[in-house]
Amino acid sequence: MLESSQSSSRSARSPEQNPESRASAQIPQLAATLKAAGDPLRLEILRLLSQDSYSVLELCRIFDLRQPALSHHLKVLSQAGLVSKRREGNNLFYRRTASSELLQQLFSGLDQLPLTQERAATVAQIAAERAEASRRFFADYGNRFREQQELIASYNVYGPQVAQLLKPGRHALEVGPGEGEFLAELASRFGTVTALDLSQTMLERAQEFADEQGLQNIEFVCDDTRAAASRPESADCIVVNMVLHHTPDPAQIFHDLQKSLKVGGQLLITELHDHKQDWARDACGDLWLGFSPQQLIAWAADAGLQRGRSEHSALRNGFQVQIQEFVKG
Repeated sequence: MLESSQSSSRSARSPEQNPESRASAQIPQLAATLKAAGDPLRLEILRLLSQDSYSVLELCRIFDLRQPALSHHLKVLSQAGLVSKRREGNNLFYRRTASSELLQQLFSGLDQLPLTQERAATVAQIAAERAEASRRFFADYGNRFREQQELIASYNVYGPQVAQLLKPGRHALEVGPGEGEFLAELASRFGTVTALDLSQTMLERAQEFADEQGLQNIEFVCDDTRAAASRPESADCIVVNMVLHHTPDPAQIFHDLQKSLKVGGQLLITELHDHKQDWARDACGDLWLGFSPQQLIAWAADAGLQRGRSEHSALRNGFQVQIQEFVKG
């Protein structure tokens, strides 16, 4: 009697609860996904999109394809759930999406393969063009930085909250210090501080602030985050306030800064949530319209960083600010 009852209970399970039904439903989808990925060119596209987002026109340059041909491949990959797209102004940017455990295993080998020299050179050229666009903006508008900052989120909106998350130590690094306000917080909590900025104009403004405040323990370096990576395990804390949306390759920033962090060190990222206010590109020099928390967490995890605390706040102008803490294990 008991056996009959158990048999009846098993047969009464919904398809979603029945492992056999779930497997039967997943197999066709997995087959379609593998079919979409089973093309040499599409595999190369997936390899490229594992680390950064690219627009259709940028991908056409990298793979030397006409737009209709490339759009077809992207459509196939998108329908299979292998890439996601996001509108940034008038352009669509594509990135590889998180996938099943099986596909992640397949892609782990793919991601180890280098790009051809020609494609790698084009990728580097696109990154340089993005960086130059940001550099030109701050060279032209550096003297209006505070005015531009106030349009979106002033320092007072996030600065005190970031300061509360700091763990004092021997050395701290701030990437993109702006006009230098947060350097005062770091200088009082760490023995030495490095201010790193790609814009000489902005670095000079930060140095003026430090001189006015009598901050004596700060080194000013005009360079990108590769300079931080060249000093492995040197920083107890790294702060990046409202900078990533100006950078050509945010994912690479995480990898560079992870190298610079000591084991147990913290990385504090202040950023905008993803938004659709495209005017920020021209008015504030933004390359990206913010980021979802999941995107920042994924980049950090890929760089070997563990998720820590987070805070979120909504502003009256429609923007949302997030503060994310990551720790090097």
